[in-house]
Amino acid sequence: MGNAPPHISTRPPGESTTRVPGPCTPGGRVTAAPPKPRAGRGVALTALCFLVCAALGLQSWTALRATGFDLGIFDQAVRAYAHVELPRSPIKNVHHEFPPGFSLLGDHFTPALALLAPLYWLWDDPRTLILAQAALFAAGVPVVRRIARHAFADATPRAARRAADLGGLVYALGWPLLNASYNGFHEVAFAVPFTLLMLERGLAHRYGATAFWAALLCTAKEDMGLVVGAYGLVLAVRAHRAGHRAGRATGAVLALAGPLVSALVLCWFLPAMGGPEGYYWSYGRLGTDPGDALAHVLTAPWVLLQVAVTPFVKVAMAAWILGTLALLPLGSPTFLLAVPLLAERLLSDNPNHWPVINHYDAFLWPILLTAALETLARLHARGRIRPWAVAAVALSSAAAVVLGLNLLVRPDAWRPSPDKRPLATAAALIPDGATVEADNTVAPRLTARTDVVIADGTPRGADWVLLRVNDRTFPFASTDEQRQRIELLLAHGYTKTWQQNGTVLLHRTTPTPIPGEHRPDRNSTPVREAVPDDVGVNLLLR
Repeated sequence: MGNAPPHISTRPPGESTTRVPGPCTPGGRVTAAPPKPRAGRGVALTALCFLVCAALGLQSWTALRATGFDLGIFDQAVRAYAHVELPRSPIKNVHHEFPPGFSLLGDHFTPALALLAPLYWLWDDPRTLILAQAALFAAGVPVVRRIARHAFADATPRAARRAADLGGLVYALGWPLLNASYNGFHEVAFAVPFTLLMLERGLAHRYGATAFWAALLCTAKEDMGLVVGAYGLVLAVRAHRAGHRAGRATGAVLALAGPLVSALVLCWFLPAMGGPEGYYWSYGRLGTDPGDALAHVLTAPWVLLQVAVTPFVKVAMAAWILGTLALLPLGSPTFLLAVPLLAERLLSDNPNHWPVINHYDAFLWPILLTAALETLARLHARGRIRPWAVAAVALSSAAAVVLGLNLLVRPDAWRPSPDKRPLATAAALIPDGATVEADNTVAPRLTARTDVVIADGTPRGADWVLLRVNDRTFPFASTDEQRQRIELLLAHGYTKTWQQNGTVLLHRTTPTPIPGEHRPDRNSTPVREAVPDDVGVNLLLR
């Protein structure tokens, strides 16, 4: 298959005129090297992304919106890594009845978190994770700009620079990144830059580097191998069309290795680390286990569509995710990488997977934005880019305002609500090294200096208990349950040492046995979280 001649363009004064073979477009044509951007704009957009994401994360911390589930869990895990230990979280383990010493590597495959351990040698604080996540998200800005230049390599230098600028801006203020920042910290902090680097290196024909970033992506979470496998197929086809044997071979390896890694992690590694079989199986409408689900789908394939569209909030979720980029991702083969991640949520029975206010959409963001840029490049070649680009920028910007940017300009969003404010005051009264059962809302304030778990439906016999009684807190079903817990503890060895506006701090003064008291032991059976009825009924309900 013959290659088209390199695109020749007139460069502004001061830019290099050296011609080198450039990357191919998604269609496989060889083009000139992408024009170099103006560095100042890239730096400005990178700084903007970091500042916005860090501000939302720190705002959540200040306003007591960053909770034990999940910021406290990740903080305890990374702190363990910093002490050269396996990642363990008493918050996670005790609440879900995992045996003592259970490693979070048996819960999710996230060894990439160990890369953050050195930061805790500098500042041992949960806010380290908030800032690190903002930095990792911001690191994607220059990569997105390079992706845009690869996609628009056939366009004029001016058009390529505009694509890089707009792509970088839409990414930097992307509503999935804002949501993830608002919600504290998650492993998606690594998945975003690793995915972008894998995609960009593939477009640049740096296949060794592509495989390297693909391997690192598999360490971000156990299902990322499916994304790597899908990209392997896309890369192999593109490289075959361009006549690149190395790219075709790399794509074939990734297509096989990615799913294999996920399968090995799910079937061998997680169980070997103590992960209970089927703990996260959330596809009961398809079958009781993967084998049963596969048999069901093979005999009645229409069940996939039935499950994917009911309840209707799933349809709204897919429409929001794709609609905020004007459906542009659907025009590129790169969208194939998003299919496994979307299927996980559309077919899930877990209502936590359906709204668009959690961190799950951030896993999709690098894929969707890359696919959108590739589609825009083809539309530009046909002279039909303007309405689609305007629509994508307008819709994504509106979503960013609704799901994050508006909070930054609201003074009340920077302050704890009246029911939460006393929690921080009471937490400061708890001595270092104490065992604590804390309201989920304030638990991250105690992870660095106490042995803290969240207060839940089972008394744990801690030295101190800090809990609200006037406002429902996770995981209690009602404020009545919270009041009953306080009354039970006061009747069995605890003394009220501080109280204000419905927040109560108790100290255990006598070792009186508490009815129902329990701490997980070696024979404990992990339990799954009961999802409240109000979760998943509204696409934007926080």
